[in-house]
Amino acid sequence: MVEIDQIDRKILRELQRDTTRSLDEVADLVGLSRNAVWRRVRLLEQAGVIRDRVALLDPEKLGLGLTVFVQVRTSSHDPDWLTKFARAMRDTPEVLGAYRMTGDLDYLIRARVGSVQDYDRFYQRLIARLPLSDVSASFVMEEIKETTELPV
Repeated sequence: MVEIDQIDRKILRELQRDTTRSLDEVADLVGLSRNAVWRRVRLLEQAGVIRDRVALLDPEKLGLGLTVFVQVRTSSHDPDWLTKFARAMRDTPEVLGAYRMTGDLDYLIRARVGSVQDYDRFYQRLIARLPLSDVSASFVMEEIKETTELPV
């Protein structure tokens, strides 16, 4: 685990809010010099705390306004099936997240599609690739909170 002090946390909060800010702007916001911020950011990147810098897109404007949570149960729990499932998740652009779960549910998939018809095409491709015992979908009616910011 990496030692992260309060100044690092301030830097991380500011970068999560807007990674396009210049080092000078971040330095002003956290009360350090530009070089000190640059050194800390570089160390946080080298330690893997900062994994990537990305642009966040508006799914509605790209025709991907429907979020769906797909609950998956399987009777296969062998390593080969898991490898195929992981590959299918990585290869499917609609999938934003895939999680192995505890409890009654085996896997939970978070996906973005444009319509129920698009979801059906996604579903058909999924069941063609993998043997699944049960697949159930829940469509998001209202997005109350969606963020990429971690509470640092």
